Amino acid sequence: MKAKELRELTEEELKEKERESSQELFNLRFQKATGQLGNTAVIPKTKRELARIKTVIRELEISRASE
Repeated sequence: MKAKELRELTEEELKEKERESSQELFNLRFQKATGQLGNTAVIPKTKRELARIKTVIRELEISRASE
């Protein structure tokens, strides 16, 4: 999901997406450790998506604080 699309979501939706991405990243790392993960390129993509989500959440917090 692009940052532009994330900025259109509400804060609650962003928090939910953050939880989902964190859980997905945990599961992917667990699968990698047990040798069940075939495509390891998914891990960096998930990490980037999580970082985008956290960045947008932080932007919202900063804009709220400056008001």
